Amino acid sequence: MHAKGGPPLGHVLSRTAARAEVHLLALSALPPAVAGSARRLCASVVTPADEHRPDLVSLIVARAEAVGADAVLTFSEYAVVAVAEACEALGLKGAGSAAALARDKRLMRRTWQQHGLPQPEFRPVDTEADLHAAARALPGPLLLKAAWSAGSTAHRIIRSPHEVPAAWARSRAVMAESAQLGYAELHVAEADAHYVVEQIVTGTASGWFDEPGWGDYVSVEGVVTDGTFRPVCLSGRMPTVEPFTERASITPALLPEDAQDRIVDLARRAVDALGLRDCGTHTEIKLGAGGRMWLIETAARFGGAMTVPQIEEVFGLDLVGMLVDHLLGRPAAWPERALTPARARGAAGSLVVLAVDGRGRAWPDRRLWDFRAVSADVPLSRGSRLSVVAESSLADGEVVPVYDPAAGANTMAALCLLSAADARTVLRDFETVVDALPRVLPAAQPQEVSA
Repeated sequence: MHAKGGPPLGHVLSRTAARAEVHLLALSALPPAVAGSARRLCASVVTPADEHRPDLVSLIVARAEAVGADAVLTFSEYAVVAVAEACEALGLKGAGSAAALARDKRLMRRTWQQHGLPQPEFRPVDTEADLHAAARALPGPLLLKAAWSAGSTAHRIIRSPHEVPAAWARSRAVMAESAQLGYAELHVAEADAHYVVEQIVTGTASGWFDEPGWGDYVSVEGVVTDGTFRPVCLSGRMPTVEPFTERASITPALLPEDAQDRIVDLARRAVDALGLRDCGTHTEIKLGAGGRMWLIETAARFGGAMTVPQIEEVFGLDLVGMLVDHLLGRPAAWPERALTPARARGAAGSLVVLAVDGRGRAWPDRRLWDFRAVSADVPLSRGSRLSVVAESSLADGEVVPVYDPAAGANTMAALCLLSAADARTVLRDFETVVDALPRVLPAAQPQEVSA
C-alpha cells in the first residue's frame, strides 16, 4: 500500500516485484518520476475514491481478498497501523496488534517507561492547558511534538512558560498544513489532536565518534521476524537543523564495536518492549556524555529517505526483498548480528536539501533548485558520486522553499544520494555541498518567488 513518506517508491516496488506479483493500492498520487514504471511492475494499480477511504482497514482487507494476497505491506509511516490491523484481520504476517505503540509517541514513551528504559522525561498533551501544566512540571527546555507526526514536523522548542501559547498554536497549524499535503496519519481518528512534550536532553557526539562533524544521535536499522528483533546496521547523522530536523543520514556509522554493541542492546530492549511481530524497524537513539543514551523513537517500518538503498549499496542486503520473502514464508538470510563498518563496501548517505547553511542559518536570498548546477560546480572527493532522487525532489528551475523550523522536512527542496569510499568522505562531501548550495544554485527572480 502506497502513501507518502518512507523509502522511494521506485526502489521498493522494483525489489518487491522481483520477488512476487505486486498489486498496488495507492492512497497517494504516484510520483510522476515512477508512475510509468509502477504500472509496468505491478499486476494492478488501484487508487480508491475518497468516499471509500474512511474505513481504511476494510478497504485494504477487501482489496487483498480480491487479488488473493499472501502478504500486505507498506513502507509509509502514515499507513503502518492500518496495514497491521488489516494483516491481523486477514490472518497474515505483519507488525501485529502492538503496531500503534511504535506509532503513537505517547504510547511508545509510556511503554518504555514501564520497562525502565532510558528516555527523556515526558507528558502526554491534548490541550493548551495540558501543555501549560507540563511546562510547569518538567525541567526545560522542552520539545513539543505531534504524537503521530513524522519527518520532524510540528516540532516546537519551549524555553519558557510564556512561549507555550505560540508553540501550541503553531504546532497545531503545521499539522493541519501537513494533512493538506498528504503527510498525516491515515487511519487513527483525531490523530492530529494528540501531542507529547518532553525534556530536551543534552547530547554530544564527542566520546562516541573520533572526528568532528557527526550528529549526536544514530539509528539502528533492523527487522522483527516472528517476534525476534534482528539488527542489521547503524546509520550516523550530521547535526540536525533547529529544532531537530534531519539533514543527512550516513551508512555506516563510524563507531567503535563496543559502542555499537551497547547501542544495539538498547535498541533491542526498546523493540522488544513494544512487542512487534513481523516488520522492519528503525530506532533512533540520542548519545550523551559519559556513555549515556536516550531513546528517541522506534518505527515499525524501515527507515525513510534513502536508508534502505544505502544499506543495499554498502552491505549488499536487499532489505525490501528479504522482508517480502519472510512475509511469504520463505527463508531470508538476516545478519546474525549488526554489521560493522569493517564489513562495509564503501559508504553512502542521503542529504535533505534545506535552505539553511551549515550552521542552520537561512540563506540570504531565494534560490532555484538545479541539480545540474550542483553536479557541475560542487567539488567532491575523488571517486564520490552524487545523484538526485527525482521522485523526492523539486524539478530543476523550481524555487527552493524557505526553511520553516516548525514544518521540518515539509520544506525540503530535494533529496540527494552520495556514494563514496568511506563514511568520513561522505560526511565531508556533504559539508561541502551544504556550504556550496547558496552559491551555486541560480538566484530566483522576484516574479518566480511571487509565483
